[in-house]
Amino acid sequence: MIRKNTLRNLIFLIVILIFLIVVISQIMPGSDNGLNNSSGITHEVIANNSAQDGGTVEVIRNMGNPNAKKIACVVGVHPLENDTHKTFLKTLPTLNNLNYCYDVYIINVTEDFSAYGELHPDDEPGRATGQDLALKYVYPQIVNGSYEMAVDIHAHGGAYGEHNTFVFSPVDGSVGESYGRNVSSSTQNISYYNPQHTTSGPYLTVPLNQNGVPAFYFEENSYISQNIKDAHMLELIKAIDNLKFN
Repeated sequence: MIRKNTLRNLIFLIVILIFLIVVISQIMPGSDNGLNNSSGITHEVIANNSAQDGGTVEVIRNMGNPNAKKIACVVGVHPLENDTHKTFLKTLPTLNNLNYCYDVYIINVTEDFSAYGELHPDDEPGRATGQDLALKYVYPQIVNGSYEMAVDIHAHGGAYGEHNTFVFSPVDGSVGESYGRNVSSSTQNISYYNPQHTTSGPYLTVPLNQNGVPAFYFEENSYISQNIKDAHMLELIKAIDNLKFN
C-alpha cells in the first residue's frame, strides 16, 4: 500500500512535470503563447543528490519577459505546504504579457511529508530539509543573481486567526517590507500581517533582505477552497508584476 505522504510527494513531482511540459510547450517554434520572447526559457537542475541532501532543487529561468528586470520566486521550502506551491506553479505559466522576468526555484523534498489535515510524526524532518536546501542552494543563486526582489510562497493551517491570506517581510523597515505592503495595498484579498516569527526566515528571506535582495513571504490558508486559492494567487502575481523598481 502506498503511504499518503509518499503519494503526496509523487503528486508534487507530477505537478512539477506538468509545469515543465507547459513551459517547454511555450518555447516550441510557432507556438502562440502568453510568454514574451519565451525562447529564452531554460530549465536547470541546481542540486540532484537527494541521498545526501534529502531533496533536489531546480530552476526555470526567464519566464515572462526575459529582457526585463528579474524577480525570483521560491516554492517548496516547507513541503507540508505543497498545495499552495502547486497553485503557484499552475498559475504563472497561464499569464500573458508579463512585465518582468521570473525565475522559479523549485525545492523538492524527497523525505516523507503530508499536507495540512494529514499530519504525520515525520513531517518536521522534511520541513528542516527544505530550509537547509533553500540556504545551501537557492540563497546563493538569488543573492548573486541580480534580482530586483524575491518572493517565498508558503501556506499555513489557520494558525493566524482572521489572517488567512497575507504577505510580510521578516525584516522590519526593509525594502522587502515596502514591496510587500505595496502588493497588499494593490489587492483586495491579500493583507499585510507580520506574525513576528518564522522558522524559515534565517534560511532565505532574512539573509536576502540583509544582503541586497528585497524579499517577502506570501502565506495562504491551506483549508480554503482551491478556487479561492487560484484567485488569490492570480492577485499576488499581478500585483508583483505591477511593482515599480528603481
